Amino acid sequence: MKAMVLERSRTRLVPVERPDPVPGPGEIRLRIEACAVCRTDLHVVDGELEHSKRPLVPGHEIVGIVEAIGLGVDATRMGRRVGVPWLGHTCGTCPYCRFGAENLCDAPLFTGYTRDGGFATHAVADTDFAFDLDPDADPVALAPLLCAGLIGWRSLKKAGDGKRIGLYGFGAAAHIIAQVCVWQGREVYAFTRPEDLDVQHFALSLGAAWAGGSEEAPPVPLDAAIIFAPVGELVPAALRAVRKAGRVVCGGIHMSDIPSMPYAALWEERELVSVANLTRQDAATFFPVARAAGVRTHTTIYPLASANEALADLRAGRLNGAAVLVP
Repeated sequence: MKAMVLERSRTRLVPVERPDPVPGPGEIRLRIEACAVCRTDLHVVDGELEHSKRPLVPGHEIVGIVEAIGLGVDATRMGRRVGVPWLGHTCGTCPYCRFGAENLCDAPLFTGYTRDGGFATHAVADTDFAFDLDPDADPVALAPLLCAGLIGWRSLKKAGDGKRIGLYGFGAAAHIIAQVCVWQGREVYAFTRPEDLDVQHFALSLGAAWAGGSEEAPPVPLDAAIIFAPVGELVPAALRAVRKAGRVVCGGIHMSDIPSMPYAALWEERELVSVANLTRQDAATFFPVARAAGVRTHTTIYPLASANEALADLRAGRLNGAAVLVP
């Protein structure tokens, strides 16, 4: 197999060749068709998330075909197209797992972080954390749904049922969940860096009711806001943008420090919450919604060997939608 490997934080990924991995009990091996590039991959590569595996194959939005199975795996999984997300394994026994919050498992494994991921031609995954996908769909179009879509969906559920939803940072996750919001009959208010006029036009093309700079006040008070950009300074701005009893959801795994702010920004029963990881139930509910909503992911394709360029373009904000690596 071929893979792009992170040997040390804050360095370029290195192309390597390895023997094809052998699936253990309860595991499958995929021939990877596509793997989207997520901002979390940037946090791992840039050393903002500690305790990752080294050397590491990043990537956790994997679409592939099952070509080998380990002991105890249902033989009918052979040949299926599946998707592998960020949450790659849970213990099943800790209090969080036992009470339906496996996203908070005390002993998890994360794809492309604490186990090798999808910036490769092949990968091994737990069969229980590999979701069956449409065999007739475009694997490139499916790949961003495995994290950007799932985390966006979990964030939207946390945001509640309000009609007016603000999205801070209009990247891969926001461009997917904006389409879901429009399908649900909600109004989307997109916030970008002030200079990103093309991203604002992109948001409007997907049905956003308004798009502007992240420090601008929306034309109406919002019911809720989701912050996808890893920028702590956006938290006070989002709290000012939501109405009384509105909710602000922080949808990323990493964010710069939240600055000091007056208590008045939070008062009147506004809420600030975070989202951590995902659950298999999130996938069970989100994929049917994405199909019903007719979600179309906007992607830029890179060959596997150009993984560093894809990361650089994401870091610099040169993408609309999602970058996807194709072996």
